[in-house]
Amino acid sequence: MLVVPEMGMVGVPLVLSLWLVAEGSDVLEGDRVVEILAGGATLDLESPLTGRLARVLVDEDDPVTPGTPIAEFVPLPGGIDAAADSRAADGSGGGDDD
Repeated sequence: MLVVPEMGMVGVPLVLSLWLVAEGSDVLEGDRVVEILAGGATLDLESPLTGRLARVLVDEDDPVTPGTPIAEFVPLPGGIDAAADSRAADGSGGGDDD
């Protein structure tokens, strides 16, 4: 489960801005999966595990608060090797695009 963390910004409205990964996609632990707007700042949240983004619980442009569950993940059998093989097969690559 991915939950909006306490960001230390009391009174600043938080909005789920953009999903960087589609529901059903394989991710590696630490991949950026969603952007949260906090006032004028954009914060990226990362996948908590290597697996699949099974279900998005909050839509883009919806307000959120710390502690709000926003996505469910399931681990992939085979872990990092299975996710990497799946990403290589579909050409997505994933991860940071810096």
